[in-house]
Amino acid sequence: MNGRFLSIINSDKPVLVDFFAEWCGPCKQMSPILKEVKSELKENVRIIKVDVDKNPMIATRYQIRNIPTVMVFKNGEPLWTGVGLKLANELKTVLNQHINS
Repeated sequence: MNGRFLSIINSDKPVLVDFFAEWCGPCKQMSPILKEVKSELKENVRIIKVDVDKNPMIATRYQIRNIPTVMVFKNGEPLWTGVGLKLANELKTVLNQHINS
């Protein structure tokens, strides 16, 4: 598995991981949603994108079967998984629960 990925998700602040593929239409709609989340939560959260086609071992490890899928990690542990297109408010609510916990 990708050592850089593991070091990123092993953060003491929440890390939102957007699993996507270039050919996935709904995945493209996640970008402005993630920008909105980042602009509000700023440094309290880290957001990264993982291309499932380029990182199949990571996708397999976390059982990513449908995309887009977003996962929230903290200290290397998966805390929440959302499958399909998610609204910014839903993501902010989930992340806020883990920012100061």
